[in-house]
Amino acid sequence: MTEQSPFDLAEGDPFGPHTLPYGVFSTAAAPALRRIGVRYGRHVLDLSALPDAVRPEHADVLQAPTLNPLLAAGRSVWQEVRAAVRAAVTDPAHRSAITPLLHPLDEVTLHLPFEVADYVDFYASEHHATNVGKIFRPNDAALPPNWKHLPIGYHGRAGTIVVSGTPVVRPHGQRKAPADAVPSFGPSVRLDIEAEVGFVVGAPSTLHEPVALGAFRDHVFGVCLLNDWSARDIQAWEYVPLGPFLGKSFATSVSAWITPLDALDDARTAPPARELPLLPYLDDAAAEPGGIDLRIEVRINGETVSRPPFSTMYWTAAQQLTHMTVNGASLRTGDLYASGTVSGPEPDQLGCLLELTQGKGPYLQDGDEVTLTAWAPGPEGARIGLGEVTGRILPARDTDPGA
Repeated sequence: MTEQSPFDLAEGDPFGPHTLPYGVFSTAAAPALRRIGVRYGRHVLDLSALPDAVRPEHADVLQAPTLNPLLAAGRSVWQEVRAAVRAAVTDPAHRSAITPLLHPLDEVTLHLPFEVADYVDFYASEHHATNVGKIFRPNDAALPPNWKHLPIGYHGRAGTIVVSGTPVVRPHGQRKAPADAVPSFGPSVRLDIEAEVGFVVGAPSTLHEPVALGAFRDHVFGVCLLNDWSARDIQAWEYVPLGPFLGKSFATSVSAWITPLDALDDARTAPPARELPLLPYLDDAAAEPGGIDLRIEVRINGETVSRPPFSTMYWTAAQQLTHMTVNGASLRTGDLYASGTVSGPEPDQLGCLLELTQGKGPYLQDGDEVTLTAWAPGPEGARIGLGEVTGRILPARDTDPGA
């Protein structure tokens, strides 16, 4: 039987030449050596060893153990490297030189692909914000008065962002149910997921110089899937008046693959109609379509529980970036900002268990494994894969900081 070539992809493979996402990997033969790779089908192409025939002019950025030098190099270099990689995997003239650089995906270890600088999480789905508002504030308006005027967000903890496959330990914290006389301390009993999309900043910006809507592509390198694990009992007690804190900061999982923005050109779509006029710095009526048609799937222990559509997000990633810098705050290479929970209008399109169960549970149990996957429409009917982000819940550790 003839062994199939790694260049012969299965029909409809979402990791073909139109996708080419970036990651960082190591092999069993050299576990301490981390290298930048691109996924092609069921293989990883080692970019650190590209032959001279396809080596881009700025190949030095591919010799690092993280994506950060490539991220910092800017859009022209991103495009040059992407063109070189596409030539490497599609031109038959390069196959003999490229074949030894392709590693089977199931024989490599994937790592967090970039060093995270700052982390911001937004709240951009009107469906999610409305549903959560009704649950958390049943006697008040579901949306706060500022929600349709600006993208609401908060600064998270960059140091607890972990790559897909990293276990998540059930967090301890302080909580108080409405019927409780006093707060208590212990493991979260309302552990939840949030299906989100992350945006990875490449080129930095200058302090005191806001980033305009039209400069989005100059600064954002690509996207990843993101699970914003949430301890709802801790969150509900702590979030007034300053928002999420310990209920979120214990872990945030991201996919091992960063999909370049250029791979999603055919998935660009107009965002939902806005009911209220926007201030000029957020007004994208004359800009390129800011929405992205991503089809997300949420599975718990292998069972699909939701399919949230990213195209329904009220605030776009470009608007979020602009608002994040409008006060003069600067961007750093490796900044990560998340969309907020993705939810649609239908019962099977909700992006967290809080919404799916209307706040009643059940929530995640020890041993549960959550996987988010997604794809987007690409050119010529192709699918653009965004990989997956998976995490398994481990029991809370037997610790008591007050002991």
